[in-house]
Amino acid sequence: MTDVSYPVKGQCQCGNVNFTLKTAPKMVIACHCKECQKLSTSAFSITCVVDAKNIDIQGELKQTSRTTDSGNENIGHFCSGCGNRIYQLNPAAPDMIKFKAAASLDDTRMIVPAMHVWTSEKQDWVVIPDDVQQFEKQR
Repeated sequence: MTDVSYPVKGQCQCGNVNFTLKTAPKMVIACHCKECQKLSTSAFSITCVVDAKNIDIQGELKQTSRTTDSGNENIGHFCSGCGNRIYQLNPAAPDMIKFKAAASLDDTRMIVPAMHVWTSEKQDWVVIPDDVQQFEKQR
């Protein structure tokens, strides 16, 4: 991973939500499940797992909620202006943020997936490097 100077700032597409990532993510995951494909309108979604204390988020957020395949609740927080997803969390583990807006950071060099999950639902044309962990379903 390339050296990144923290904190790293970023903002949603319209600029109404600003965030500061204070430290490197604990993990970067690419999820290929159908829900993440819908969320990202792409082949997969990138998630940076961070401790809630290590990210500051400012701006008006709205939220959605859905039940995952494991039965957990997944609460998504998004910008009320442009609709960009900022983060998700499981209310049973509120100290862990699944930061979805990582590509909106001013410096994105730390966005290198160490793991790919739900590869059973990935698009056929996506090629995952052999040296990266892969799981057919959620880890």
